[in-house]
Amino acid sequence: MTWAQIWRIARRDLSGRFRGLRLLIVCLFLGVATLATIGSLTASITGELSQRGQVILGGDFEVTMSQRMASDAEQAAFEREGLVSETVRMQAMGQRIAPRAPGAGGGTGPDAILAELKGVDFDYPLYGTVTLRSGHYAPLDPGSAVIGAGLADRLDLKTGDKIRFGEAEFVIRGIIADEPDRLGEGFTLGPVALVSDLGIQRTGLIQPGSMYEAKYRVKLGALDDPVASIDRLKAKFPEAGLEMRDRDRGAPGTSRFIERMGQFLSLVGLAALVIAGIGVGNGVASYLATKRQGIATLKILGAGSGDILRIYLVQILAVSALAIGGGLVAGALIPPAIIAAAGDILPVKPGFAIHPLPLLVSAAYGLLIAFIFALPPLARARHIPAAGLFRSLIEGNRWPDRATLIAVGAGIAAIVVLALVTAREAVFSAWFMAAATGVLLMLAGIGWGIRWTASKLPRPKAPLLRLALANLHRPGAQTGQLVVALGLGLTLFVILGGIQTSLTNEITRTVPKEAPNLFVLDVPVAGAAQFRQVVQAAAPGAAVNTVPSLRGTVTGYKNIRVADLKDIPDNAWVLRGERGLTYAETLPEGSELIEGTWWPKGYDGPPLVSVDREMAQILDLKVGDSLTVSLLGREFTAKIASLRQINWDTMGFNYVMVFSPNTLRDAPHNLAATVSLKGMADADAKERAVSKAVLAAFASSSVIEVRDVIGQVSTILTQIATAIAAAGSIAILSGIAVLIGAIAASRQARIYDSVILKTLGATRGQILSAQALEYGLLAALLALVALALGLTAAWYVITQIFSFNWLPDWPVVLMTLGGGALLTLGLGIVGSLPVLAARPARALRQL
Repeated sequence: MTWAQIWRIARRDLSGRFRGLRLLIVCLFLGVATLATIGSLTASITGELSQRGQVILGGDFEVTMSQRMASDAEQAAFEREGLVSETVRMQAMGQRIAPRAPGAGGGTGPDAILAELKGVDFDYPLYGTVTLRSGHYAPLDPGSAVIGAGLADRLDLKTGDKIRFGEAEFVIRGIIADEPDRLGEGFTLGPVALVSDLGIQRTGLIQPGSMYEAKYRVKLGALDDPVASIDRLKAKFPEAGLEMRDRDRGAPGTSRFIERMGQFLSLVGLAALVIAGIGVGNGVASYLATKRQGIATLKILGAGSGDILRIYLVQILAVSALAIGGGLVAGALIPPAIIAAAGDILPVKPGFAIHPLPLLVSAAYGLLIAFIFALPPLARARHIPAAGLFRSLIEGNRWPDRATLIAVGAGIAAIVVLALVTAREAVFSAWFMAAATGVLLMLAGIGWGIRWTASKLPRPKAPLLRLALANLHRPGAQTGQLVVALGLGLTLFVILGGIQTSLTNEITRTVPKEAPNLFVLDVPVAGAAQFRQVVQAAAPGAAVNTVPSLRGTVTGYKNIRVADLKDIPDNAWVLRGERGLTYAETLPEGSELIEGTWWPKGYDGPPLVSVDREMAQILDLKVGDSLTVSLLGREFTAKIASLRQINWDTMGFNYVMVFSPNTLRDAPHNLAATVSLKGMADADAKERAVSKAVLAAFASSSVIEVRDVIGQVSTILTQIATAIAAAGSIAILSGIAVLIGAIAASRQARIYDSVILKTLGATRGQILSAQALEYGLLAALLALVALALGLTAAWYVITQIFSFNWLPDWPVVLMTLGGGALLTLGLGIVGSLPVLAARPARALRQL
């Protein structure tokens, strides 16, 4: 036949209501819409971050240094590149000065909270605008401040009130509505307060050893290249430990997180699309079963196997194109709704835009999945002779021919290549697909095993149970497809349930038991004894631990200079920016010595350092290797004396780099302290008393309540788990569609069985009971399989990737499984109702 004849027959044979192909439409629409939504949302956020790079960063490039200001030579070099704006940021306690009005905030609000104090100069901001709730922002005088809404709400402050930072008082000139470079500042523990550069000097908080960060933003000419400027500064100050980034990396951490999360969710969506592909195959098989007589008639009239394949392939591709098109439209329109509903959860709020690349990739995935799963049933119909098509209801399906297997293999290879080419981390994608393929093959093997076992079991005496077992292995049984689809879907939900509940329990159970109640920063070294006295007076019996606290940048390791690395590996987080440094005479609490030896007390030899074992593995470090660090603008090199295993969940002072005391003792620094009130009565009141007493005695210190940190971490983890669960739910929906498709694909055979049983005297109740037993057995087996696979995967993620304790909420996990099993049973029974309604006489005439 010509293609015109093929299209005419295909179009006439295709029902305008797509009868028989609705399952294919639903499965493809769900899968493509999920992928297109995830891809479009990721592209929208990362694109907005890139477009707003100058505003987010605060300049065309930025130079950052810790615990010091730029030297005269550095300042002059910055100014030669362009217009310079200097900012200084640090953690500081914002204190309410005036007493609360009666009834204000119930009289129970705090009088001091941790804030991010930011001193800015006259030229701030170089890009963007600081907007206030009322009025306009203007350069601040030394006695004025504008504060974030969170700070105003918690301290019950308004414009015109006064607030204290350190030794200085400030009049609040406005409440910040938008800070243009907020996202570029990264994660903070408190709301922001802006004061002038002279104002932050008035506080007395900027002292040698204080924990602060100086940033120099530079605005270049329209044609100047920020990368060239950064290269010149690196060459001029190679050992200064300067951290520099340009406008294309205004918020690198946020961009990396969004891209990684998008990639992971896309892979989850691809897994859902593969599950949907099984539904596509079932839908095509069911559709072709209804066309069996028409195919046989065409063959009798002279149509060749190739003609049959082309007719129904054109139909399937046409319907698939409609389903994919609908999924792409949904994928383009849903992201704006998600952005609007997410509110302040997302880092930016991009406007509506069409992103062609993720839509094209999603369409390609959809077409490949439709081709891969639709081709085998089409090939079976193509190669079976006309007489065989009339008998296919009871003869079962034949294995696809070699050409079909080659074509399917080529389609699978195309999916793998597409996934690897479009992935940000190809290795991660490869491992994910390998693991997903392994699980699919395992589930397929389990499905085959269930059929084989059911066929070999002794025939039960109970007729209903005997019939239920027979249905699991009868010709045309959909046992294998159901095990793969629902097994993978339920496994994914068990994984999500295990991960989410284990993370939640880690935060709510383990951390509060191990973590201290308070962190205190910037305690003067000379005031260590007084600090302990103040804490003990406010909370007798409190456990106090102090450690030296400094900040430095790793500039080299072994014989490698970090500045010479073309790209820093994603997992080499220790090389990005500045890290906490400390020194200790003895092994820190919460650490375990894994390799090497600890330096003796009173050691006074060459500089030594003990590093975290994970850091050593990432950088391929061994005992005896060298590590170079820049501290306060000067480099020093230490030899690695030992490797340590750090117990991170104690939330104590877990430094990845601990130096011998003689290395850092003489550098300007302060102490950081933890205060633990475990086991004390009225611990909350004692926390407030300690905070008040410490601030009264040490105005330059900052107090961090651990429960606030735990709350922020819990919120972030909950948001991540919600996003993963939303993507994973598509897999469950696809699994449900596959179940419906499997029931539809076997409906003709079940009607045949039903009318024969009715003819032999079976009642509707007996037939329904037999099918309920069949689905009940299958649901129970799937629950056990999903429990084993899901818990194994969740355990690996929690213990090996997050390095947390394995603490799943068993009732939640088991309820998830129970719900899935009941859903399987319910859908199976509902799908059996049309079978029961078939009248024997009419059904026998149609067979």
